[in-house]
Amino acid sequence: MKRLFVEIYAAEAGNLALKCLAVGGIGAKIPPALENGAFLNAFKNKGRFAPLLDSISVKLALNPHTPLLSARRYFT
Repeated sequence: MKRLFVEIYAAEAGNLALKCLAVGGIGAKIPPALENGAFLNAFKNKGRFAPLLDSISVKLALNPHTPLLSARRYFT
C-alpha cells in the first residue's frame, strides 16, 4: 500500500512540476486579455480555497529574463 501511495504521490509531483514550468511567455503576448479581470476571477474561483488564492500576488512578467533574474537574486 505504501509503495502505491509513493508512486501516485511522485507521479502527481511530476505533473505539478510540469504544470508550473512556465516557459511559454504566453501572458506577455496577450496583456489586454488578462487585464479585464476574467483571468483573476477564474484563478480565484476555487470554492473554499478562494481566500487562500486571494492572498497570492499575481503579476505579469513582461521581461523574458525574469526567471533568470529571480534565480540570480535567490542564489546570491
